[in-house]
Amino acid sequence: MSKTVYVVHGLDTEGPLHESLEATFERIREIFHLDFEPSAELLRRLQEGKVDCGGAEAAIQKMAAPQLLAYNDTWDKIDLMLRDAMSESFRTRMRDSFGGGWIYNWFCVDHVDYDINPRRRDIGYHNVFDHYQSILRQTGSPQDGIHFHFHPHPPRGEAHRCATHWWASSNALSQVITRRVIDRQWFPAANRPGFHVIRPDSHWFLEQFVPFDYSNQSAIPNPADRAQFNVDGGRLGDWRRAPISWAPYHPAPDDYQTPGACRRWISRCLNVGTRFRLLEESDVRQAFDEARAGKPAVLAFTNHDFRDIRPDVERVRQLLAAVVPDYPDVSFKFAEAIDAMRGALALVPQAPCELDMSLRQISDREHLLEVRTSTPSFGPQPWLALRTTAGTYHYDNFDVEEPFHHWQYVLNDDTFPIQALSAVGAAVNNSYGTTTVSVLNPETGKITRNVLRPPVQS
Repeated sequence: MSKTVYVVHGLDTEGPLHESLEATFERIREIFHLDFEPSAELLRRLQEGKVDCGGAEAAIQKMAAPQLLAYNDTWDKIDLMLRDAMSESFRTRMRDSFGGGWIYNWFCVDHVDYDINPRRRDIGYHNVFDHYQSILRQTGSPQDGIHFHFHPHPPRGEAHRCATHWWASSNALSQVITRRVIDRQWFPAANRPGFHVIRPDSHWFLEQFVPFDYSNQSAIPNPADRAQFNVDGGRLGDWRRAPISWAPYHPAPDDYQTPGACRRWISRCLNVGTRFRLLEESDVRQAFDEARAGKPAVLAFTNHDFRDIRPDVERVRQLLAAVVPDYPDVSFKFAEAIDAMRGALALVPQAPCELDMSLRQISDREHLLEVRTSTPSFGPQPWLALRTTAGTYHYDNFDVEEPFHHWQYVLNDDTFPIQALSAVGAAVNNSYGTTTVSVLNPETGKITRNVLRPPVQS
């Protein structure tokens, strides 16, 4: 292992967010169990720590700090911020040990299948994803990564509420991924979980498809967090048993927090610019200590695009500037999320999965779809995406002929006859994080194949 700390800035990329004064006080009530009559004057006094809150004064000051309430509530505000934050001059205010500038990783969510939207999120498939794809093209930012972020849906369909189960209250997960496969020829290889939440359902789901997971928020307990009832204990972002280390680990099958025999890699990822589990200088020193000791070190942190990201970048730069001089034998590298895992773990490059598709007619109403790859897939089967001629999207299982190599799917009246489909897609990663997406047009027989994140040719 080279003695290098890979520095990964992963943003939970969600687009504009609005919060009224009343909504701020609603959050104070939900987080701290304190009921105040909303007013601008009372908010100012809370921000100054001049209201008796039963010991929660400092935590409320942090949660309601003016900079945290200064939301980017329109795309125009986000784009104005991005024009500066993504400029060469801003990226290179600090260069890494290899002369490189800052790199962002945009973990994009789709806000869909909600009935109530008081925070004015941009509702619609691909809206956030497409916006950032366009921004990367406009700013000439190929070094940045586009990755996956998903918000579990609360049972009452409210876009501003948190939840823990990925599909109990909505089929949004399969809809989002299926549409990205067919409409955008894209599939995720790296994940940042919404609300920092992994549970058995999402743990097992990711284990089938996504090799890299920036979720672990393990940290030394902070007594101030005990006043925040929605993050204390195991309610949201439960990482109490996970390794407090910057070395990625394979989770155990029955406990995502315990190192074990699963395939995917989980990396630690703390917060910047928010109210809890914050990245501190001691955490940065720990990463450099671990790299010096020969361990893989991925120093990852997250924030949101609906706040100004530039002060958070400057904060991390300050932490690095304070630590780097004490480690002349350790280098650091600003990194794209998948490249960081590959480099830190010294993963061996693999050829992309071929995902060769063929369609054989059995009868007028029955066809057999076969998908093959000689390079083994990361999980036991690809993602199977279907779009009907009526414009609906569906996800289903393959029949596994040879795990990691060969799959079949019967198209007939039990599923969909080929005449009812306008697109059939398959998407998969290999263990190196290279993605292959193949999409078949049933009418023409044409297959479009897209390979994402291939190994860099030396």
